[in-house]
Amino acid sequence: MAKCNRGVVLREFTMTATAKFSEKPSRRHSSRGRTPSGKPNPVDVHVGARVRLRRTLLGMSQEKLGEALGLTFQQVQKYERGANRVGASRLFDLSRVLDVPVSFFFDDMSEEVEALSPRLISGLAEEPSGFEADPMTKRETLELVRAYYRITDPQVRKRVLDLAKALGAASSEG
Repeated sequence: MAKCNRGVVLREFTMTATAKFSEKPSRRHSSRGRTPSGKPNPVDVHVGARVRLRRTLLGMSQEKLGEALGLTFQQVQKYERGANRVGASRLFDLSRVLDVPVSFFFDDMSEEVEALSPRLISGLAEEPSGFEADPMTKRETLELVRAYYRITDPQVRKRVLDLAKALGAASSEG
C-alpha cells in the first residue's frame, strides 16, 4: 500500500510541476501611477502638458526636442500625453534643454490634480471626475501668445491686449 501511495503522490507532483513549468510566464503590467481605469495619472499628464507648452513657446518641434534629449519624437509625444512617466533625470534634462527650472513642470497644477499623485491614487475608491483642459496648453492659446509677442510696438501690443479684454468681457456679458 505504501508503494502505491508513493507512486500516486510522485505522479501528481510530476504532473503539477510539469504543468507549472510549461505555462508561459504571465507578463505583468505595471499600473503604478495610473488611475483605476488604466488612464495616465493626471500629474503625469500635467507635467507632459507643461513640456509641450514650453516646447511650443520656444517654437521647437518634437523632433528637435527629441534630438536634444537623445529620444525619438514618438517618445517625446508619449511624455507630452502623459502616457510615459518622466523620470527625475529626464526631467532634469528637459529643464536644461527647455531653459526652465524643474519646478516649471509643476507650476499651475490644480489641487485636484495634486491630490491624484501616484502615492495617493491606489487608495481611490471611485474614478476621479473629468478634468477640463487647461487653456494654456491649447495650440490656439500658444499661437496667440507667439503672435502677440511678435508685435514690436509696445503701444500696439497694449491696444491688442485691451481689445482682447474688451471682447472677452462683451462675450461673457451676453
